[in-house]
Amino acid sequence: MEPESYIEKAIIIGAGPAGLTAAYQLLASSGIKPIVLEASDRIGGISTTIDYKGNRIDLGGHRFFSKSDRVIQWWLNIFPLQRTAIKTAGDDVEALFPEIDASLRRYAVADPELTDRVFLVRKRRSRILFSGKLFDYPVTLGLKTLTDLGLTRSLKVTLSYLGARVFPIREVKNLEQFLINRFGRELYRIFFKDYTEKVWGVSCTEIEPEWGAQRIKGVSFSEAVRHALKKAFARKASILQKDTETSLIEWFLYPKYGPGQLWDEVARIVREKGGEIHLKHQVVGLDFSGNRIKAVIAKDLEHGKLVTLKGEHFISSMPVKELIRAMGEGVPLDVIRIAEGLPYRDFITVGLLLKDFFPAVDRKRRGERSRARDNWIYIQEPGVRACRLQIFNNWSPYMVAVPDRYWVGIEYICSHVEQLWKNSDDELLELASREMERIGLIRRGDVVDGTVIRVLNAYPAYHGTYEKFHLVREYLDGFENLYLVGRNGMHRYNNQDHSMLTAMAAVENIIQGRRDKDNIWSVNAEGEYLESR
Repeated sequence: MEPESYIEKAIIIGAGPAGLTAAYQLLASSGIKPIVLEASDRIGGISTTIDYKGNRIDLGGHRFFSKSDRVIQWWLNIFPLQRTAIKTAGDDVEALFPEIDASLRRYAVADPELTDRVFLVRKRRSRILFSGKLFDYPVTLGLKTLTDLGLTRSLKVTLSYLGARVFPIREVKNLEQFLINRFGRELYRIFFKDYTEKVWGVSCTEIEPEWGAQRIKGVSFSEAVRHALKKAFARKASILQKDTETSLIEWFLYPKYGPGQLWDEVARIVREKGGEIHLKHQVVGLDFSGNRIKAVIAKDLEHGKLVTLKGEHFISSMPVKELIRAMGEGVPLDVIRIAEGLPYRDFITVGLLLKDFFPAVDRKRRGERSRARDNWIYIQEPGVRACRLQIFNNWSPYMVAVPDRYWVGIEYICSHVEQLWKNSDDELLELASREMERIGLIRRGDVVDGTVIRVLNAYPAYHGTYEKFHLVREYLDGFENLYLVGRNGMHRYNNQDHSMLTAMAAVENIIQGRRDKDNIWSVNAEGEYLESR
C-alpha cells in the first residue's frame, strides 16, 4: 500500500512545445505531477525567442496557425487575441473579418499598446528570390510571375506541369519524384531543387518522399491557382482559414514578443500549478526492465552531478538517436544501428540590425525603392550558402528595440561537423553581410550590429537509415509507459501545433491507461490532423 503522501509522477524530457504541452495537460486533467528536464538553459526548444539587446529572434519563424480548434483555443487560453487586429496596416479586425468566427470573438479583448500578453493577428507574405527576382510563394503562374520568368521559361514551366499531370510518375520513390508530380519538372528545378538540397545537404533523390507528404500534402500549382481565384472572389475571410492549405494561409496569430513569450508563460503556469521544470539537466541514461521504464538519469550541467528521477510515466521529445544512446547496451543492435544512422540538420541564425532595409531586388517598375513586407524570403540563388532571410519587424513590430531600425535573420542549415558551423561569430557575420549584399537584399553599410545563434538537431531528416525507422519506433513503442512526442522525439518534421497534438494524445493515453501509441503517430499523418482536407 502506497503512503498517503505518494504522488504519481510523469518524467518529461524536453521543454519545447510538446514537453510543455504535456506538462500543462497533465496538471489540467489529472493528479499526476509533471517533472520536465531540459538540457539547455532556455524554455521553448526551437520555438524559443532569443533577446539580443532588446531585439528578438524567432528561430525558424513560427506562425501560430492550426486546423485544430483545440490547439487554437489552447493558445488563446494562454494569451488573448488583439482587439483591433492589423492596427499597423490601418485596418480593423471587424472590417477584415466580418464574422470573426464566433468561437474567437470572446478572445479578442487585448490591446497590445496596454498589455504584453496578447496574440497579434498578422498578414502572411513569403517570396522566393530566384535569378535576381522575387516571386510569390506559393508559386502561381500569374502575369507578373510569367513576365519575370520570361516567355521561353514560362512555356517550359507550363508544358512540364501539364506533362506531369497527364503522365505522372506512378511509383514515387524519392522527394524529387514527389515534387515533379506536384509541380512539373521545370518548376521543380527552378524553385525547389537547389533550395531543398541546400537545406538537407543531400540530393532530392536521396530523400524519402514522406518528407513531401509530411510538409506540403495537398499543396500543388493547381491548388495555388484555386486559392488565388477563391481569394479574388471571396466576400469575407476567416481567421481560422480551415479550408485553406497551411502553405497558402493569409493570416496567422503571433505573440507580441515572439513564440518564446508564450512558452515562457506556459512554463510559469506549470510551475505555479505544482509542476517542476529543471533547466540544464541533460538525460544521459534510462533504467528499464522488461517493457517498462523505471527511471531516468540526468546530468545536472550546472553542478556536474547525476540525478536519478523515478516515475510511472515517461514522455520524451529528445532526439531519438540520443534516447537510444541513453538506454545503453540493452537495446538490440539493429535498433542501435538504425538510430545512429538517423540524420539531423543543424541551424544557424545570423541576426543583423540595419539602419534601413530597401532590397535592391524589390524595386518597383518606376525605379523607386520599397520596404519588403515579407515574413521571410527563400533564397534560391547559386553560390550562396544562406537558405532564407526573416524580417522580424514584419512578424511583430515589437520584436525590434528601436522602431526605425530593421532586424533581419539570415538562416544557414548545415551539419555541426561542417566548417560553416565551426566558423567564428565574426566570420559568420561577415559571410551573411557579404552574401545578402551580393544578391541585392541589403547594403553592408546599413549593418550596425549583429549576433549569431546556433541550434543542434533542429531538423530531423528523411534520409540515411530513415527508411528503417519503423523498427526503432516498434521497439520504443513496446515500452508501455514510454511516449514519444514532438519533432525530434518522433523524428518527424512536425509543425508546432502537430507537436502539441502529439503531447495531448500522449496525456490522454496516460489518463485512460491506453498502451498502444497509434493515436500519437497518427497526428499529422491521417484523419482530422491532415493539413490537406
